[in-house]
Amino acid sequence: MEDAIYARGFARVAGVDEAGRGPLAGPVAAAAVILPRDLLCPGLDDSKKLSARKREAIYHLLCEDPRVVWSVALATAAEIDALNILRATHLAMRRAVEGLKVVPDYCLIDGLPVRGFAWPHDGIVKGDGRSCSIAAASIIAKVTRDRLLHDLDAEFPQYGFAKHQGYGTKQHLEALRIHGPCCQHRRSFEPVAQLPLPFDRA
Repeated sequence: MEDAIYARGFARVAGVDEAGRGPLAGPVAAAAVILPRDLLCPGLDDSKKLSARKREAIYHLLCEDPRVVWSVALATAAEIDALNILRATHLAMRRAVEGLKVVPDYCLIDGLPVRGFAWPHDGIVKGDGRSCSIAAASIIAKVTRDRLLHDLDAEFPQYGFAKHQGYGTKQHLEALRIHGPCCQHRRSFEPVAQLPLPFDRA
Protein backbone atom coordinates (compact mmCIF):
# COMPACT_ATOMS: atom_id res chain seq x y z
CA MET A 1 0.00 0.00 0.00
CA GLU A 2 2.80 2.41 0.84
CA ASP A 3 4.60 1.76 -2.45
CA ALA A 4 1.52 2.84 -4.37
CA ILE A 5 1.47 6.15 -2.47
CA TYR A 6 5.21 6.67 -2.96
CA ALA A 7 4.70 6.15 -6.70
CA ARG A 8 2.29 9.09 -6.67
CA GLY A 9 5.05 11.37 -5.39
CA PHE A 10 4.33 11.37 -1.66
CA ALA A 11 7.41 10.84 0.52
CA ARG A 12 6.08 10.66 4.09
CA VAL A 13 3.22 8.21 4.48
CA ALA A 14 1.62 7.76 7.91
CA GLY A 15 -0.38 4.71 8.87
CA VAL A 16 -3.19 5.41 11.33
CA ASP A 17 -5.15 2.91 13.42
CA GLU A 18 -7.03 2.66 16.70
CA ALA A 19 -7.54 0.27 19.58
CA GLY A 20 -10.44 0.05 21.98
CA ARG A 21 -13.60 0.97 20.11
CA GLY A 22 -15.64 -1.87 21.54
CA PRO A 23 -14.93 -1.97 25.30
CA LEU A 24 -17.31 -0.72 27.96
CA ALA A 25 -14.59 1.21 29.78
CA GLY A 26 -11.42 3.19 29.22
CA PRO A 27 -10.28 5.46 26.41
CA VAL A 28 -9.95 4.71 22.73
CA ALA A 29 -6.33 4.96 21.59
CA ALA A 30 -5.05 5.89 18.14
CA ALA A 31 -1.54 5.82 16.73
CA ALA A 32 0.08 7.34 13.66
CA VAL A 33 3.33 5.88 12.33
CA ILE A 34 5.69 6.84 9.52
CA LEU A 35 8.04 3.97 8.70
CA PRO A 36 11.34 4.22 6.84
CA ARG A 37 11.12 2.53 3.46
CA ASP A 38 13.89 0.05 4.28
CA LEU A 39 12.56 -1.02 7.68
CA LEU A 40 12.89 -4.72 8.44
CA CYS A 41 10.50 -5.76 11.18
CA PRO A 42 9.86 -9.52 11.16
CA GLY A 43 6.40 -10.48 12.33
CA LEU A 44 4.83 -7.07 11.74
CA ASP A 45 1.11 -7.71 11.31
CA ASP A 46 -2.34 -6.74 12.48
CA SER A 47 -2.12 -6.50 16.28
CA LYS A 48 -5.17 -8.76 16.68
CA LYS A 49 -3.27 -11.61 15.04
CA LEU A 50 -0.35 -11.38 17.45
CA SER A 51 0.13 -12.63 20.99
CA ALA A 52 0.62 -10.07 23.74
CA ARG A 53 4.30 -11.04 23.98
CA LYS A 54 4.83 -10.63 20.25
CA ARG A 55 3.04 -7.26 20.26
CA GLU A 56 5.27 -6.04 23.06
CA ALA A 57 8.41 -7.17 21.22
CA ILE A 58 7.43 -5.40 18.00
CA TYR A 59 6.30 -2.34 19.97
CA HIS A 60 9.81 -2.02 21.40
CA LEU A 61 11.42 -2.52 17.99
CA LEU A 62 9.29 0.24 16.49
CA CYS A 63 9.44 2.75 19.32
CA GLU A 64 13.17 2.38 19.94
CA ASP A 65 14.13 2.79 16.26
CA PRO A 66 15.03 6.47 15.77
CA ARG A 67 14.02 6.27 12.10
CA VAL A 68 10.42 5.44 13.00
CA VAL A 69 8.26 8.52 13.54
CA TRP A 70 5.27 7.74 15.73
CA SER A 71 2.66 9.32 17.95
CA VAL A 72 -0.17 7.95 20.07
CA ALA A 73 -3.21 9.81 21.41
CA LEU A 74 -6.42 9.14 23.31
CA ALA A 75 -10.05 10.09 23.46
CA THR A 76 -11.39 9.60 26.97
CA ALA A 77 -14.49 7.75 28.09
CA ALA A 78 -16.15 11.13 28.74
CA GLU A 79 -15.32 12.27 25.20
CA ILE A 80 -16.71 9.01 23.82
CA ASP A 81 -19.97 9.63 25.66
CA ALA A 82 -20.14 13.24 24.49
CA LEU A 83 -19.26 12.66 20.85
CA ASN A 84 -20.11 8.96 20.17
CA ILE A 85 -17.46 6.32 19.59
CA LEU A 86 -16.92 7.01 15.88
CA ARG A 87 -16.32 10.73 16.31
CA ALA A 88 -14.18 10.13 19.38
CA THR A 89 -12.08 7.65 17.41
CA HIS A 90 -11.59 10.19 14.64
CA LEU A 91 -10.64 12.78 17.27
CA ALA A 92 -7.97 10.45 18.67
CA MET A 93 -6.68 9.81 15.14
CA ARG A 94 -6.39 13.54 14.44
CA ARG A 95 -4.56 14.04 17.72
CA ALA A 96 -2.15 11.22 16.86
CA VAL A 97 -1.30 12.70 13.44
CA GLU A 98 -0.95 16.17 14.95
CA GLY A 99 1.52 14.70 17.44
CA LEU A 100 3.94 13.44 14.79
CA LYS A 101 7.31 15.22 14.77
CA VAL A 102 7.08 15.62 10.99
CA VAL A 103 4.01 16.43 8.93
CA PRO A 104 2.92 13.48 6.75
CA ASP A 105 2.28 14.00 3.06
CA TYR A 106 -0.39 11.31 3.05
CA CYS A 107 -2.18 9.06 5.53
CA LEU A 108 -3.44 5.52 5.25
CA ILE A 109 -6.27 4.98 7.75
CA ASP A 110 -7.61 1.62 8.80
CA GLY A 111 -11.27 1.49 7.84
CA LEU A 112 -13.28 4.02 5.87
CA PRO A 113 -12.16 7.54 4.89
CA VAL A 114 -12.61 10.14 7.64
CA ARG A 115 -14.76 13.11 6.74
CA GLY A 116 -13.06 16.42 7.42
CA PHE A 117 -9.63 14.86 8.03
CA ALA A 118 -7.02 17.58 7.61
CA TRP A 119 -4.53 15.47 5.65
CA PRO A 120 -4.82 13.73 2.26
CA HIS A 121 -5.68 10.13 3.00
CA ASP A 122 -7.17 6.84 1.93
CA GLY A 123 -9.34 4.62 4.08
CA ILE A 124 -8.23 1.00 3.80
CA VAL A 125 -10.72 -1.61 4.98
CA LYS A 126 -8.79 -4.23 7.01
CA GLY A 127 -5.76 -2.04 6.42
CA ASP A 128 -3.91 -3.42 9.44
CA GLY A 129 -3.41 -6.60 7.41
CA ARG A 130 -2.58 -4.83 4.14
CA SER A 131 -0.33 -1.91 5.10
CA CYS A 132 2.90 -2.07 7.11
CA SER A 133 2.45 1.40 8.57
CA ILE A 134 -1.16 0.73 9.60
CA ALA A 135 -0.08 -2.57 11.18
CA ALA A 136 2.61 -0.69 13.11
CA ALA A 137 0.03 1.85 14.26
CA SER A 138 -2.32 -0.93 15.36
CA ILE A 139 0.40 -2.46 17.54
CA ILE A 140 1.42 0.83 19.15
CA ALA A 141 -2.20 1.77 19.83
CA LYS A 142 -3.04 -1.66 21.26
CA VAL A 143 0.00 -1.93 23.53
CA THR A 144 -0.48 1.64 24.76
CA ARG A 145 -4.13 1.05 25.61
CA ASP A 146 -3.48 -2.30 27.29
CA ARG A 147 -0.88 -0.65 29.52
CA LEU A 148 -3.31 2.11 30.42
CA LEU A 149 -5.96 -0.43 31.40
CA HIS A 150 -3.39 -2.23 33.51
CA ASP A 151 -2.76 1.04 35.35
CA LEU A 152 -6.50 1.59 35.77
CA ASP A 153 -6.75 -1.90 37.26
CA ALA A 154 -4.56 -0.74 40.14
CA GLU A 155 -6.88 2.24 40.68
CA PHE A 156 -10.12 0.27 40.28
CA PRO A 157 -9.20 -3.33 41.19
CA GLN A 158 -12.82 -4.43 41.59
CA TYR A 159 -13.40 -4.49 37.81
CA GLY A 160 -10.46 -6.59 36.58
CA PHE A 161 -9.44 -4.16 33.82
CA ALA A 162 -5.99 -5.77 33.45
CA LYS A 163 -7.61 -9.08 32.48
CA HIS A 164 -10.27 -7.95 30.00
CA GLN A 165 -9.12 -4.41 28.99
CA GLY A 166 -12.60 -3.08 29.58
CA TYR A 167 -14.44 -5.48 27.26
CA GLY A 168 -17.80 -6.84 28.28
CA THR A 169 -16.70 -10.21 29.63
CA LYS A 170 -18.76 -12.20 32.12
CA GLN A 171 -16.39 -11.14 34.89
CA HIS A 172 -16.69 -7.46 33.96
CA LEU A 173 -20.47 -7.55 33.72
CA GLU A 174 -20.71 -9.21 37.12
CA ALA A 175 -18.42 -6.56 38.63
CA LEU A 176 -20.62 -3.85 37.12
CA ARG A 177 -23.69 -5.47 38.64
CA ILE A 178 -22.10 -5.55 42.09
CA HIS A 179 -20.14 -2.29 42.15
CA GLY A 180 -21.81 -0.12 39.53
CA PRO A 181 -19.84 1.91 36.97
CA CYS A 182 -16.83 4.11 37.73
CA CYS A 183 -15.65 7.27 36.00
CA GLN A 184 -13.83 5.19 33.38
CA HIS A 185 -16.97 3.45 32.14
CA ARG A 186 -18.63 4.60 28.92
CA ARG A 187 -22.02 5.62 30.15
CA SER A 188 -23.51 5.72 26.65
CA PHE A 189 -22.65 2.05 26.02
CA GLU A 190 -25.07 -0.74 26.77
CA PRO A 191 -25.26 -2.45 29.21
CA VAL A 192 -23.61 0.30 31.28
CA ALA A 193 -26.34 2.73 30.24
CA GLN A 194 -29.02 0.34 31.51
CA LEU A 195 -27.65 -0.03 35.03
CA PRO A 196 -30.05 1.40 37.66
CA LEU A 197 -27.09 2.65 39.70
CA PRO A 198 -25.55 6.10 40.29
CA PHE A 199 -22.83 7.22 37.90
CA ASP A 200 -20.90 9.44 40.27
CA ARG A 201 -18.50 6.80 41.54
CA ALA A 202 -14.88 7.90 41.24
